[in-house]
Amino acid sequence: MDNRFNKVFPLFDPYNSKFSPSTRIIDTFSSYFSFYPFNKHSKDNFASHLYQLDNLTIMFSEDPLYALIVTDASIKFEMATSIAYIYICNKSIVKKPHYTVNITSTEAKLFIIRCGINQATTSQKISKIIVITDLIHLAKRIFNSLLHLFQLHIASILSELRKFFTYNPNNSIEFWECPS
Repeated sequence: MDNRFNKVFPLFDPYNSKFSPSTRIIDTFSSYFSFYPFNKHSKDNFASHLYQLDNLTIMFSEDPLYALIVTDASIKFEMATSIAYIYICNKSIVKKPHYTVNITSTEAKLFIIRCGINQATTSQKISKIIVITDLIHLAKRIFNSLLHLFQLHIASILSELRKFFTYNPNNSIEFWECPS
């Protein structure tokens, strides 16, 4: 077997030591992240979920230790538009719009989540990150390092999160689904 490409692209090697069970972020930091999906089968759940999101944004808007990231991405006429809003202490820190062509919706959404997390983890004061997105199942994919198609984005996100979690054992990240 020719391994020369594994030196150039080590992330695409399923046997790479970075993806072994003892070093995977899901195994070492499993209590540091959580997911809050939306159940679209109940109308009462819709109102309850929106109420929780409202309370979440109000609660975090006053605390400088929390970063709120709201992401969205869409593709129209073969052009992807993705945007991340990052708020810390009720102030819009960054609004990052990105435009590109020839990209899948999944890749655009992963990219914008990656940008938001990278921006939020640059401040060592932040102890909790809240990511609000319309595709919670995509956010769950971040923690599956065996998805070869998106390993480049996933590895980057996981690298930032590993540093964030290691810096302070009280740091955490939550992913909330907001129905579009």
